[in-house]
Amino acid sequence: MYLKKVAGPRAVTLPDGSVLTRADLPPRETHRWVASRKAILVKAVACGLVPLDEVLKSYDLSAEEFGLWADAIKNHGEVALKVTGLQKFRQPRVE
Repeated sequence: MYLKKVAGPRAVTLPDGSVLTRADLPPRETHRWVASRKAILVKAVACGLVPLDEVLKSYDLSAEEFGLWADAIKNHGEVALKVTGLQKFRQPRVE
């Protein structure tokens, strides 16, 4: 079996005990970003599987867009990435 040489780890163990590999990442030609694909990319960057600049370049994303995904997960969990939850989770909090 041939393994392509890549910089960085091939797999990381997430805090919940599951293993995330480069094979789990969405295809590079992805245009339809569902919540699960967004969450996988954010987890991959957060755990050091792939560097942020590689993700931004490979998936043609802006740093601002990726930052919004990461903030949504941090503040509200993965459910905040769903399109149906946009209005509920992106409203400013009233304190």
